[in-house]
Amino acid sequence: MPDTLVAPSATPSPPSSAASRPVRLALVGNPNSGKTALFNALTGSRQKVANYAGVTVERKEGVLTLASGRGAHVLHLPGTYSLRARSPDEVVTRDAVLGKLAGETAPDVVICVADATNLRLVLRLVLELKQVGRPFVLALNMYDIAQRQGLRIDLERLSAEIGAPIIPTVATRKRGLQELVAAADALVLSHAGEQDNVWREPDAAEIRAAHREAQRIVKACVRPAERPDTVTGKVDAVLLNPVGGLLILFALLFVMFQAVFTWAQPVMDLIGLGFEQVGVLIGAVLPEGLLRSFLTDGLIAGVGSVLVFLPQILILFLFILILEDSGYMTRAAFLMDKIMGGAGLHGRAFIPLLSSFACAIPGIMATRVIDNKHDRLTTILVAPLMTCSARIPVYTLIIAAFIPHTQVWGVFSLQGLVMFGLYAAGIVSALVVSFVIRKIFWRGTVEPFMMELPTYRWPEPRNVLMNLWTRAQIFLNRAGRIILPLMIVVWVLSTFPYPPAGATGPAIDYSLAGRLGHLIAPVMQPIGFNWQMTVALIPGFAAREVAVAALGTVYAVGGDADSHVALSTLLSHQWSLATALSFLAWYIFAPQCMATLGVVKRETNGWTWPAVMVLYMTTLAYLASFATYHIAVAMGGG
Repeated sequence: MPDTLVAPSATPSPPSSAASRPVRLALVGNPNSGKTALFNALTGSRQKVANYAGVTVERKEGVLTLASGRGAHVLHLPGTYSLRARSPDEVVTRDAVLGKLAGETAPDVVICVADATNLRLVLRLVLELKQVGRPFVLALNMYDIAQRQGLRIDLERLSAEIGAPIIPTVATRKRGLQELVAAADALVLSHAGEQDNVWREPDAAEIRAAHREAQRIVKACVRPAERPDTVTGKVDAVLLNPVGGLLILFALLFVMFQAVFTWAQPVMDLIGLGFEQVGVLIGAVLPEGLLRSFLTDGLIAGVGSVLVFLPQILILFLFILILEDSGYMTRAAFLMDKIMGGAGLHGRAFIPLLSSFACAIPGIMATRVIDNKHDRLTTILVAPLMTCSARIPVYTLIIAAFIPHTQVWGVFSLQGLVMFGLYAAGIVSALVVSFVIRKIFWRGTVEPFMMELPTYRWPEPRNVLMNLWTRAQIFLNRAGRIILPLMIVVWVLSTFPYPPAGATGPAIDYSLAGRLGHLIAPVMQPIGFNWQMTVALIPGFAAREVAVAALGTVYAVGGDADSHVALSTLLSHQWSLATALSFLAWYIFAPQCMATLGVVKRETNGWTWPAVMVLYMTTLAYLASFATYHIAVAMGGG
């Protein structure tokens, strides 16, 4: 395949006004076939992420311009091995291909993305797409790897067998993209391949027949690799070793948690300094009064104290994206299968749980890859116990205030070790809770874990950076839509009403926030919480990281905390060690934010399981904080 792509010489005539609506292209294929890389290469930055109407499956759509001049909307569908829908993800893919998605029009052309080194798996899906009758084109992705392995694919015969054009592509190098777009454009203009839809869900006999047909086509069109991939086998011999593989996995996770705390610190310091300078500038320009208090104590102390943690969140996502793109993530799931099976979790639960380190919402959404209802529900209930990125601001603030910045054995950061311990506590608690759920609520054996292991490949920097930028946008959007309004509310509650004439106490005591905090404080006093901490927990139900911003706002109204460093210093003087440890224990089990509960409600079709989640997590949080506080006091930390 040539490195330089040449656009087709014949340019189709401009479309008529009747046919000027945007073309809809749908990318469908097996997991790990390179759909995301192809989608990113086709659409670049012209894409948006949302959810499908009525469901929580992530919806990615981008735009491009066809050779005919028409605009095209490219829909990135979840990976599937068949149109037999056994999970919510696969239901979306099936309904999109069949044109049955609520609020969605049927695709004009389906682009089936295949791993060129493993055609057997995708051919079953191709045969089903042929039955659907919609025009489709087969993109043989990772074709360069197939060529290196010496695979010889008879493209003409394979095209005749499946009744669709075939375009070799290398998405990571943008090879074959123009040819692919031109083929899709030609199908749109000619409606070639469009037939009646005769697809229906196959029975067992039809599935076996489809397997035999796929094997026949592969045997007829593909010659075995002359230079098979031995690197993957050699690497897997080490990484999938029951002992050595687990040690390597735990070492990777340990490095990830250390990096979250140490690598991000210089950038965090710069961001914190920037917000601090903005606060100083505002203080120098505006006279003391309501407006200055709103800008410095509300916005700067609030939103700024959350945005400062963006580098840590991006580092966490960076590790997860690299593990996914390299093909290691599925190996990690296999390694953890036996451990997780002992706790009553399915092996497939590892990927949703690891995703929950970034955010519980995508982790819960990722449980749709688990077929069994009970296994999926168990994973949903314990996924929020994994330490999501929203907890990072809380952990970092308390660790920086009470744990000295020293080295252990001259290599590891003590603060990083404490952070790792908090993550480990979340993991252990998730395994224990899942064990209890399986033993009490529903008993039975966990289904065996079967998943195709992809070939190892170098993560494409452009794809990693694009996905990282998407996550940054989501976080910044969250800061604008959720955190900013909440901080305005907290500032208002902390400012009004003003103290009466002759009042001698701090102004915050007379505000609505102060009164509410003092009202709830007796309930939280047994676990060492003061009323300011209680006030901070309330907006934390909307978004966990807002607790830090709320603390900044509450204490700033009292007088002197308008930066992350200043707030950390203030807490180290006003809280005891026992109180700080109790606060950390609370956040290991802290009840979920409202956005997560909303996702759980939609995934479980009701409020029963979200209510169960809030009840059990609140109970665990209170008991853990109670025990931590009183043990710390008994040991002299009070």
